[in-house]
Amino acid sequence: MIKLSAAIFFIILICLSVAAQPAAEPRVFILNARRLAETRKSIVSGDKQYAAAPMKLERKAQQALGGGTFSVVTKAATPASGDKHDYMSQAPYFWPDPKKPDGLPYIRRDGERNPEINQISDHRSMDQMVAGVRTLALAFYLKGDEKYAAKAAQLLRAWFLDAGTRMNPNLQYAQAIPGVNTGRGIGLIETRGLADVVDSIGLLAGAKAWSREDQHGLEAWYEKFLQWMRESKNGRDEAAAKNNHGTYYDVQVVSFALFLGNKEFARNIIETAKQKRIAIQIEPDGRQPLELVRTKAWGYSNGNLDGLMLLARLGENVGVDLWSYETSDGRSIRRALEYLYPFAIGDQKWTYQQLGGFDGKSLFALMRRGAAHYQDQKFKAMMLRVPEIVPSDRQLP
Repeated sequence: MIKLSAAIFFIILICLSVAAQPAAEPRVFILNARRLAETRKSIVSGDKQYAAAPMKLERKAQQALGGGTFSVVTKAATPASGDKHDYMSQAPYFWPDPKKPDGLPYIRRDGERNPEINQISDHRSMDQMVAGVRTLALAFYLKGDEKYAAKAAQLLRAWFLDAGTRMNPNLQYAQAIPGVNTGRGIGLIETRGLADVVDSIGLLAGAKAWSREDQHGLEAWYEKFLQWMRESKNGRDEAAAKNNHGTYYDVQVVSFALFLGNKEFARNIIETAKQKRIAIQIEPDGRQPLELVRTKAWGYSNGNLDGLMLLARLGENVGVDLWSYETSDGRSIRRALEYLYPFAIGDQKWTYQQLGGFDGKSLFALMRRGAAHYQDQKFKAMMLRVPEIVPSDRQLP
């Protein structure tokens, strides 16, 4: 790819910003609308600290432009319903029983992914759709180029709206275990990326390619999916989960409720998370016992904490502060960060199981997010041990 000088890039940004009118502050809930608006202004003004990140985004957006669309109907397998519009997947940690001629029922090997799951493409297709829409929507918002919005709209319509390719708003057949069931509540972890799609939709506001009909269609889809999450057995099972599955159930429910304008319901879920998630999942010393028993204890501890921090971010939209919430015996998001920190920087050795190897660097992104909320001297001293982001790796908000 030909590299553009900073001056040429600056001129292109100015010209493109005239062609379309993204919202000044987009309607987003995980992303920070104010920071997005400030970043867009800084990029257009030629702020050098954002010189590398927009170019990296541009390359990813160009790749997404050249790709196709994604749909649940393209999978080779057919769910038990007989309708390929129903999302389906297979439980990743279940394998054929070697003691049975047909291998049924499958047995659990936690942390070991069965390659059979790749024969069903819905999970991979959804992840690709989410990533593509996120990249394109952000590129449109920051650059104002309608071609990015048009491609994002195409991806969204193919997955959610077009009669021939749309996904039915349920996860009845997600994470099935051969010989045991055709789907289970745990499968809801696979749609956590739909909260990112909500923000992407907000970034598309003002685009010519994104119509009022498209917006209403997506809202109707999310409303039906949220209803299924709340009323179905699978949804209720996931809501009752005490580990990371319950956390990401809440992330989705709150994000979807905010998207649909139900702030009071979203606020209630966030308030409930104080006791239902933080108080139950985190010990006074910061350990997360239900994640530590997994064969990838470090990864799951980081993953659940990531989810709790997403909930805290969502709580900012409804005036509920999970960042500083602490139980009477000291259980809190911050305490979970502080517990993991010595292992991340190498001061202590991780003694729990971690298949695939231990990578302390995975905590650094969470530490940086926490630093925006914990600004006392103790936390600032901790951050001195966390490497700064190099310009080429800077993430746009």
